[in-house]
Amino acid sequence: MANTSSRTLRLLSLLQTHRHWPGLELADRLGVSERTLRRDVDRLRELGYPVSAARGTDGGYQLTPGAVLPPLLLDDEEAVALAVGIGDAAQSGIAGMEDASLRALTKVVRVLPPRLRARVDALRAMTVSASASGPVVAAGVLTAVAQACRDEERLRFGYTARGAVPTGREVEPHRVVALGGRWYLVAYDLDRHDWRSFRLDRLTGPTATDIRFRPRPLPAEDAVAFVHASNGAPAPYTVEVVVHAPSARVRQVVGQWGTIEPLTQDSCRLTMTSTSFDWPTQALGNMGAEFEVLGPPEFAAHVQEWGTRFLRATRAPE
Repeated sequence: MANTSSRTLRLLSLLQTHRHWPGLELADRLGVSERTLRRDVDRLRELGYPVSAARGTDGGYQLTPGAVLPPLLLDDEEAVALAVGIGDAAQSGIAGMEDASLRALTKVVRVLPPRLRARVDALRAMTVSASASGPVVAAGVLTAVAQACRDEERLRFGYTARGAVPTGREVEPHRVVALGGRWYLVAYDLDRHDWRSFRLDRLTGPTATDIRFRPRPLPAEDAVAFVHASNGAPAPYTVEVVVHAPSARVRQVVGQWGTIEPLTQDSCRLTMTSTSFDWPTQALGNMGAEFEVLGPPEFAAHVQEWGTRFLRATRAPE
């Protein structure tokens, strides 16, 4: 019974992270026969999860939005609050939070009925938070684009660039990037035969094509660097220091704009990312604590320059 239960949970997890699973591939992933797979699917349906099945050579299974929420132990209000909260967390600026939050948002939104999806979009559009100050992107657009990136599936959508007329695009999606309060899709544009970054708030009607592709090498270190280069923004610096103060005290100063790793009760490692060295220097000065610069060397030189300037300002006139 324990094996059956764990396998059912594994099946549910797979269905929530893939738009469509061929039956043979899904059975192989679970290590069971197709007959056993059908029984497991029936078990999920008995629990209230809307799993659709298609027969034939292209047959398979997918988890579809239902008329009511599947039994996630959440009522409608809790489900809407969860989706809105995850959407804000994805734009929190905390290192590593964007990808995890986007994966969670994709799973939640895919099983929401349309009436609840509309409520999620309305709430996000009318809510102002310190972490999400940029244009609001509909949850359905965000999750559709993210799913195409995950499945390595061509995507079609309408796009309106700044000062241009709307156009239709077909792309090979690579990554979704949250940067500077905005969402971007990094993708290879099949019509223009080149890599592009697309703002999701200017993107409409994303539609999967069922056409898979082999990923191309990205002409940049990573997707974030590509978006920076596309927007003409300077590449960000990553500053690492050891601060001799409790992590809670450091958190009060840097808020969400730094990643903190406690080392001892009275010290921690602080990582900050910025396009300028000035802000990290100011933040460290506001802490009123000793610190050691771990890198990069350019930041250490910047701090020394600031220190020399302050020392000159305090010297008594001769």
